[in-house]
Amino acid sequence: MDGLILVTGGTGGLGRRVVPRLHEAGRKVRVLSRRAHESRPGIEYIVGDLAKDEGVEAALEGVEIVLHCAGSGKIAEDTAQIRNLVRAAQQARAQHLVNISVVGADRIPVVTGVDRAMFAYFASQLAVERTVAESGLPWTNLRATQFYDGFILSMVQAMAKLPVIPVPAGMRFQPVDAGEVAARLVELTLGPPAGLAPDIAGPKVYEAVELLRGYLQAVHKRRLLVPVRIPGGAAQAIRSGANLSRDHAVGRRTWEEFLADWASRSHGAVSVSA
Repeated sequence: MDGLILVTGGTGGLGRRVVPRLHEAGRKVRVLSRRAHESRPGIEYIVGDLAKDEGVEAALEGVEIVLHCAGSGKIAEDTAQIRNLVRAAQQARAQHLVNISVVGADRIPVVTGVDRAMFAYFASQLAVERTVAESGLPWTNLRATQFYDGFILSMVQAMAKLPVIPVPAGMRFQPVDAGEVAARLVELTLGPPAGLAPDIAGPKVYEAVELLRGYLQAVHKRRLLVPVRIPGGAAQAIRSGANLSRDHAVGRRTWEEFLADWASRSHGAVSVSA
């Protein structure tokens, strides 16, 4: 297949890494975005809103492959987005629907109010996965662990604003570099439909406190860290490692390496020890 590829969420953290890689591979790319962007040779931007089902059919015209990178982390919105996308893709007779999801989507229960407030993203991605698999379209789903410059960095930055930081006790993460995920996603998009593809995860597992300490060192801050136990079934599942994928630790870049680069760009050169 060498036809037109539609990327949803193509201006987001992952999408903006995927689009140029697809273009460099010699493919014509169309990006569906809520805001207008200037098109350039080989990359076309079209305005639309998946959740509101605005401009979606027009975006799918002539499209052979759909790569779904859009997402809000809200169950109702993400479900509406994928349903509208699938319907338009079916009408356009797309040949391959590719979706990016999260490791643990099928293993982390999100039932209680506490769980939904803190871990709704897992439930929203499981709902998206099921819609893709039941669409009748040839599909591929890639589950990745959390990105360094996405959830992980946002989490530690928010926590570091507090003078005394409550740190989730027993919670571990296996974050991965978004660029590495983008490269793998492009491989899958340009290949045949694979169904549920092997996970992609980072090279190291970190306690939440390790991630936070690394960040504090990078920005030269000192904080009092207090371990707290988060209630709920989803938190217990994460403490049990449901969000990890040790058998698929194919990422190479570590949190320490990411922080060193990030801190150098943001605050000048600093030393971040492993």
